[in-house]
Amino acid sequence: QVQLVESGGGLVQTGESLRLSCAVSGSAARINAMSWYRQAPGKQRDYVARIFSGDRPDYADSVKGRFTISVDYGKSTGYLQMNTLKPEDTAIYYCNAVLHHPGLGVATYWGQGTQVTVSS
Repeated sequence: QVQLVESGGGLVQTGESLRLSCAVSGSAARINAMSWYRQAPGKQRDYVARIFSGDRPDYADSVKGRFTISVDYGKSTGYLQMNTLKPEDTAIYYCNAVLHHPGLGVATYWGQGTQVTVSS
């Protein structure tokens, strides 16, 4: 069974950094694209960043210059490096990946979410 396993969330203070990871497990599928979203309490899930294989990353304006998305294709793992964190970054962060299964096509998966809390 294919799963995206997230890790790296936690409680930090304003200005500190965290790195989230999103690892593909249960499959040798290739990552075609990876995105990160976040959902604060009582709010909708919002887009944070996206990267397509061989293309430049894209970011929401609210995180541009502070967050960096990357993918280690050899490890089938995506990352979200978050620097200069602010209290408004507090949310559950979800990764989303488009995977190419050899001979089967592509499918989209979500991670289980990881909590990021930034104290002021």
